[in-house]
Amino acid sequence: MVISPIINNILSIKMTKLLYFLGLTLLLIGCSDENIKINPINGVWDKNNTQKFEIKINNYQTPKKLIFVVRNNNEYPYANLRVFAAIKDVKKKNKKNKIDTLNYILAEPNGMWLGKGFGETKEILFQYKKGYKFPKNGIYTIEIQHAMRDSHLKGIEDFGIKIE
Repeated sequence: MVISPIINNILSIKMTKLLYFLGLTLLLIGCSDENIKINPINGVWDKNNTQKFEIKINNYQTPKKLIFVVRNNNEYPYANLRVFAAIKDVKKKNKKNKIDTLNYILAEPNGMWLGKGFGETKEILFQYKKGYKFPKNGIYTIEIQHAMRDSHLKGIEDFGIKIE
């Protein structure tokens, strides 16, 4: 029969995708790091949707490395990502904070995505602060807003922060 090989092929593809998904899920669970926080954006990052990460600092004397984690897909229309970032002390709500304007490169000039990943989604790490010393122990919020021209920026799946 001609139909049987076609059905077998479809089932084989579906089974492969299922096994890939389960393997990736187990890998992510097994390699989870408590110093990484990820916010899902789900493909469209609204300009007014500020990504906020609350972190607790217990040893402010130890310098920290703050790294942004960006996951983008093939729908992202640019080779770079501009963001505004600020570190805020939760207890000092009225204090004017310094806002950093950052530009990160996501693709090579030929259009090849940088970063790692399977399929359409790539993950890349960008250094935000190296050797940063928080002023004191406490709770801080790191806020990130995209600074691109588009009000609704397509192609960003997740945005996160890693603290080392």
